[in-house]
Amino acid sequence: MFIKEQNRLCIKDEFGLRWIEPWGPDALRVRATPLKGFEDDTDISALLDVEQPQIEIQIEDGTASVTNGNIVCEINEAQVLCFKDRSGKLLLEEYIRDRNHRQYKKGDEMFNSALEIYPRCFQPHLMTDQFKLTMSFEAYEDEKIFGMGQYQMPYLDLKGCKLELAHRNSQASIPFAISSRGYGFLWNNPAIGSVSFGKNRTEWVAESTKKLDYWIVAKDTPAEIEEAYADVVGKAPMMPEYGTGFWQCKLRYLTQDEILTVAREYKKRNLPISVIVVDFFHWTAQGDWKFDPVYWPDPAEMVRELREMGIELMVSIWPTAEKSSENYAEIAENGYLIHSDAGVRGNYLGDVNIVDFTNPEARNYVWSKIRQNYYDKGIKLFWLDEAEPEIQRYEYRFFRFHRGSDMEIGNIYPKEYARMAYEGMEQAGQENILNLVRCAWAGSQKYGTLIWSGDIDSSFRALRDQFAAGLNMGLAGMPWWTTDIGGFHGGNIYDDKFKECIIRWFQYATFCPVMRMHGSRLPFVEKESPYAVEGSMSRRLFSGSDNEVWSYGEEALAIFTKYMMLREKMRPYLTELMKEAHEKGTPVIRTLFYEYPDDRTAWQISDEFMLGSKILIAPVLYEDMRKRQVYLPEGNWRNINDGKVYAGGAEYTFDAPLEEIPVFLKDGCLSELM
Repeated sequence: MFIKEQNRLCIKDEFGLRWIEPWGPDALRVRATPLKGFEDDTDISALLDVEQPQIEIQIEDGTASVTNGNIVCEINEAQVLCFKDRSGKLLLEEYIRDRNHRQYKKGDEMFNSALEIYPRCFQPHLMTDQFKLTMSFEAYEDEKIFGMGQYQMPYLDLKGCKLELAHRNSQASIPFAISSRGYGFLWNNPAIGSVSFGKNRTEWVAESTKKLDYWIVAKDTPAEIEEAYADVVGKAPMMPEYGTGFWQCKLRYLTQDEILTVAREYKKRNLPISVIVVDFFHWTAQGDWKFDPVYWPDPAEMVRELREMGIELMVSIWPTAEKSSENYAEIAENGYLIHSDAGVRGNYLGDVNIVDFTNPEARNYVWSKIRQNYYDKGIKLFWLDEAEPEIQRYEYRFFRFHRGSDMEIGNIYPKEYARMAYEGMEQAGQENILNLVRCAWAGSQKYGTLIWSGDIDSSFRALRDQFAAGLNMGLAGMPWWTTDIGGFHGGNIYDDKFKECIIRWFQYATFCPVMRMHGSRLPFVEKESPYAVEGSMSRRLFSGSDNEVWSYGEEALAIFTKYMMLREKMRPYLTELMKEAHEKGTPVIRTLFYEYPDDRTAWQISDEFMLGSKILIAPVLYEDMRKRQVYLPEGNWRNINDGKVYAGGAEYTFDAPLEEIPVFLKDGCLSELM
């Protein structure tokens, strides 16, 4: 039964209830449930309340259609949804194979099937009001799919991939995809699940949920799709000025004196630096959220001296509390911890439990400690680590949050973690809020989230994975993204092969939204002994080898310096891009097809990228590579290495000696970079 209810189409039948309604221009939100109605889920939805345009609804002879600007949803007699643009071009349609309904029309052909496969399948979990949901759509051979967040694989085009809809260390599931067919699609469900962009069908799965909820938009270009998505889930704040500079970090600076010595050395060498980082285990205990005074005797003075040098201090925060913490009893008694339905509660670091940031009271409590012990001492930039959260083997079925089971709502956790710090800083009067977070979900960008790609390997293989991940993160709506330059795990600073890897990574990172040096370098160094105090947290972990730009020898330092100075020259341009990201939701780093959607070759390129619209970068992603092919789209492109101008619409071979990668400026722009 079709019912026109105010500005939405309602469909009621023996299988439950569906709503189709506008959600922004040229976009529709589709919801379905086998229950009697929809609960208020505003707190777990990625979609904001936005002004809704009036739509056209037509009901006739057992069929219906809903039109909102450029998108049309047609519902046939079998109540199968088919989405088209205003010209009638097919974008996406539900997948059904059932001979008991009227013949199913696929394209221009009449088709009948005895398989009895339906597009929406709710399988009940017995004795609960939860269901396993499977939503199926037709697949198209000519389709390319991008976005979806950060996965550790080298594939930019996700067609043919199966993705887990769950977070892990170095994996951030952000379920928004852009299709080459002209639509954007948000799976607006934070349940643990999966999606398969198969050759035979596209299949979305939520393992435990009460409803189906997705958003689809039809636009003419990828940029218009991206901006429409940002309008309904939120945009990043304006990045603060220091964010576009060079960030220095390692695992880990052990003392206040050590970090100040490194900062002074950067200034002595006249090397640009904007941020320096105090990593984990600088605290007295997990859950205290304060410096160990033995090694960090005067944080306020440390911040003051760094600011005089023009350097911002970032401090690592973990969402964990161990039983020895001075706050643990209060945290536990108030129910601020993640609970376990079965098995062991906690993370991999032993007798430690994780704070539940889906609980607003827990968010307020932790922020009060952070403010007292860090923020009020002048620290305005935080590194929110362990944000997935990193629980025992990611056994999602065992854990329960304040807002619901991990299986039902677990993917919102990193978003609520970022929200904790953002809202606290906002209430304290801070503007242009930025925090480094190890994970995200749809809409995290509005909480000042800068994602980094987690604890990745120190290798060319990992570099190739980050290249694809960074571009897809931007297309998934996260304009602020970075990596550990050189990777995190390993990397011997005396090994020539690793030196080549970190040089190539450094060159690539120069053109990323944030340029950040980090890593757990080999060989490990036992620096605890000169400072050791029995029982101090700072003795628990070793420190890695030095990871400053001068740590890799004179040849590497000369190359690093060249690219650091280039980064400095680009900072006014980066500020323009950050403003565009803030105002429109535009990615900072972009695929070629984002800028050149009518160029068929641009859709095939998976090893080049754009920084904004004016700089094209062809990074070196393989060991021992000293030449590489580069495709230049339309226009004239000046090579910053040889100063020559090359005509677009063609492919060239360029030299790529260790000291440089091919970089091009469009149509005479940014001559100051030459």
